[in-house]
Amino acid sequence: MERGSERYEIEQLLYQYAWMVDEREWSLMDTIFEPGASLDYTSCGGQHGPYRSTLEWLARALSAWPINLHFVSNIRIDLESPDRASSRCYFMAPMGRHLEDGTQECITNAGYYLDTLVRLPEGWRIRERVCRQTVMIGNLPQEYKIPQ
Repeated sequence: MERGSERYEIEQLLYQYAWMVDEREWSLMDTIFEPGASLDYTSCGGQHGPYRSTLEWLARALSAWPINLHFVSNIRIDLESPDRASSRCYFMAPMGRHLEDGTQECITNAGYYLDTLVRLPEGWRIRERVCRQTVMIGNLPQEYKIPQ
């Protein structure tokens, strides 16, 4: 496989993650993460651990924010071997919800993801993802508590 094709497949994997989260398509998680993968969301008040339980936490945390749009950009991919890679990409993730008065409340998280990837027979998968939130535009409402 040529390197451009590998880069394209990894980029599509990063976009697929964003789609999974925004659309709550949790059934896609096994097409994105390798068995035994870990996620670290401690920089945004979240959990660090196995991908399944950490995505369960993420689902709880996002339940109060039904409107999500992840943007992924500035992707850098380092192909370390035919079946190992690392990547870094920026994310911007507006989150919103409708209020009783008909308006919308929005906040935006932004930062970058650091990923370790492996190529399995089924394709590229994330082995480890570290989320580094660096910016929050807006403030979490006082009544909102990040679930644990």
